[in-house]
Amino acid sequence: MKEKEEKLPIVALIYDFDGTLSPGNMQEYSFIEAIGQNKEDFWAETAEMAKDQDSDNILTYMLLMLQKSKETGISIRKESFRRFGESVELFNGVKEWFGRIKKFGLEHGVSVEHYINSSGMKEIIEGTSIAGEFKAVFACSYYYNEHGEAVWPAAAVNYTNKTQFLFKINKGIFSISDSVKINESVPEEDKRISFNNMVYFGDGETDVPCMKLIKQLGGTSVAVYEPDNLKKEEIAKRLMRQERVNYLCPADYSEDGKLDRLVKAIICKIKADEDLRRFKKQMTENINV
Repeated sequence: MKEKEEKLPIVALIYDFDGTLSPGNMQEYSFIEAIGQNKEDFWAETAEMAKDQDSDNILTYMLLMLQKSKETGISIRKESFRRFGESVELFNGVKEWFGRIKKFGLEHGVSVEHYINSSGMKEIIEGTSIAGEFKAVFACSYYYNEHGEAVWPAAAVNYTNKTQFLFKINKGIFSISDSVKINESVPEEDKRISFNNMVYFGDGETDVPCMKLIKQLGGTSVAVYEPDNLKKEEIAKRLMRQERVNYLCPADYSEDGKLDRLVKAIICKIKADEDLRRFKKQMTENINV
C-alpha cells in the first residue's frame, strides 16, 4: 500500500495556524496568562517596541516572550512550550480532518500531505493534539543553550518570508536551515510537488503573499474565517473581491461541511488535471516518434 502511495501524484495542503486551524493566537492560550498579562497588553507592547526600533514584529514578539519569561521566572524551554501547546483550541472538526482528507485522496488516486506555514511558535504547535499530522512544520523557533533554555530566535517566519517555504515544499526540502538545495536549478518535472497541486489556507491579510503566489502559480488559495465572526468574514470577502484567493469558507472542518466539500472537489480537479497532463505527454511522445 505504501509503495503504491509513493507513486501517486502528491497534493500539498498548506495551512497557516492562528486563525486558520485555531481561533486566536497560540501564545494567548497559556503563555500570556502564565506571565500575568492579558493578550491586548502583550500585543500592544509588541507593536510599540517594533515601532520604536523599526523592527520586525515577529522578532519583536519573540524577544518580548524571552524578556517576560525572565521577569516572571517562567521556564522557557522546549518542553515548556510544548505544554503550552496542549491548551491550544482548535476549530470544529480539525482533529478528524487530516486523516479523513488523506483517506479521501487515496481513494481518488492522490497522496495528500499536510503542512504548516506559520508565524506562530513551532514548539507550541508540537505540543498540540494535531502535531503528528504534518509532513513538515515551518514556523518560528528558538535556539537553545546547553541547559536547554531558549536564548535567541533560531527562525522567524514573517508575512513575506513565508513564501520561501512554498518553494521548499515544491522541491521537497523539509529543513529551514537549508540554503543550498533551495537555490539549485531543478527541471520542473523533477520537482516533488507542482504548485498546481498546492492548496493554501489562510485567514487574513498576513497570508496574502502566500495566497497570491499560490494562485498566480496555478494552485488554489482558500480564505477561511472564524464562523459567526462578521469582521473576519468581511476580511475573507475582501480578499476574494481583490482576487487574492480562489475561494472563501468558514473555518469549520467537519465532515460534509462547506470546507470539506470544497477541498474534496479541489482534490478531484487536481487528479483530473494530472490525468490530462499524463495523456497529453503520452500523445506528444507518440507524435514525436
